[in-house]
Amino acid sequence: MRVQRRVGPAQGRLGVLMPGLGAVATTAIAGVEAVRRGLARPVGSVTQMATIRLGKRRDGRAPLIRDFVPLAHLEDLVFGGWDIYEGGAWEAAVRSRVLEPAHLDAVRPALERIRPMTAAFDQRWVRRLSGPNVKKGTRRELAEALVDDIRTFRERERCDRLVMVWCGSTETYVEPGPAHATLRAFEEALDRDDETIAPSMLYAYAAIRSRVPFVNGAPNLTADAPALVEMAREFAVPLAGKDFKTGQTLMKTILAPGLKARMLGLRGWFSTNILGNRDGEVLDDPGSFKTKEVSKLSVLDTILQPETYPELYGDISHKVSIHYYPPRGDNKEGWDNVDIVGWLGYPMQIKVNFLCRDSILAAPLVLDLALLSDLAARAEMRGPQEWLSFYFKSPVHADGVAPEHDLFIQQTKLKNTLRWLRGEEPVTHLDE
Repeated sequence: MRVQRRVGPAQGRLGVLMPGLGAVATTAIAGVEAVRRGLARPVGSVTQMATIRLGKRRDGRAPLIRDFVPLAHLEDLVFGGWDIYEGGAWEAAVRSRVLEPAHLDAVRPALERIRPMTAAFDQRWVRRLSGPNVKKGTRRELAEALVDDIRTFRERERCDRLVMVWCGSTETYVEPGPAHATLRAFEEALDRDDETIAPSMLYAYAAIRSRVPFVNGAPNLTADAPALVEMAREFAVPLAGKDFKTGQTLMKTILAPGLKARMLGLRGWFSTNILGNRDGEVLDDPGSFKTKEVSKLSVLDTILQPETYPELYGDISHKVSIHYYPPRGDNKEGWDNVDIVGWLGYPMQIKVNFLCRDSILAAPLVLDLALLSDLAARAEMRGPQEWLSFYFKSPVHADGVAPEHDLFIQQTKLKNTLRWLRGEEPVTHLDE
């Protein structure tokens, strides 16, 4: 007989703190407010719209996920965050031009009350952005200030629990170094104002120290630095990340598993994008693009297992580019050319033209990850949460194993973890 894992109740207010009150964050906030008012449906949110099968198919048990596990209710969510610009969430949402005026006007009062806290920011890490709403001080002083911000927000908004979801920009590329190796080394690096400590790491450090689950929606080296993983385990804090899986990479993790399942070969995959929002501007810098490129290129090798199937996938040409094109705004367009090989080695091609809306795809991920990270914390799950890989381009993973990128394996892991939490048998599709 399976035993239900003890999960604390989802009582009281859940604060959702977001570094970066830009297009993604404000679209998420406005969407939740619209759903709360009955003005829209939470399309794209697995926690709100998906069901979960329990037992055998013939049992006919398939409740909504939100009715199966004790998630925080949308009515109990409270939003806040930091940004380098002084305008509030309303001004940021208007400036981002993601949602139509009619949708924004309907939730304007809720957006207007959210004003950004001063941000911990260093332009050397995001070269294409600058703003006046920035804290001053050493890295140690900035980290302590963020801890104070978290405490103040919790008290002011009367929050019972908090989660933090990074919705900020992609930082310039960095490899883990000595300052990131252990918690002791990280603390010493803070004290000496070490320049290899990125701003996003300060937010993750402050969240973990405050025992707040941290979610990394960008490809930055942040909470997956060994020092912060160590800290999260010590402080019993869940971590999730990294880089929200939207747009072109979402399509790759749908298509590539299908090619492999049918043992169709692959010779090349060329991907290019045009994007005109703040993210596109940031990625126009080579250092930030390198961080994103590493995240996007990592997908195919793990799914296709070239070391196991060298004839089919051992010599792939995989190219990715992103171009900043201001007229497109948040409406990203991605083109993919996929050269595949079939029976007797005959070549074929797949062409994908995905006209997507970046923040519309990312907003429901912010909601789901906030709710599921809070669930993980109440279930006393600590450190990297591999079962949340479903939501990320470059998922965190245990030492000594490869990350799982196959969207459908990730979905199975996600749902089986929820079943495990509630004492239900995992679905194996045997003995239906």
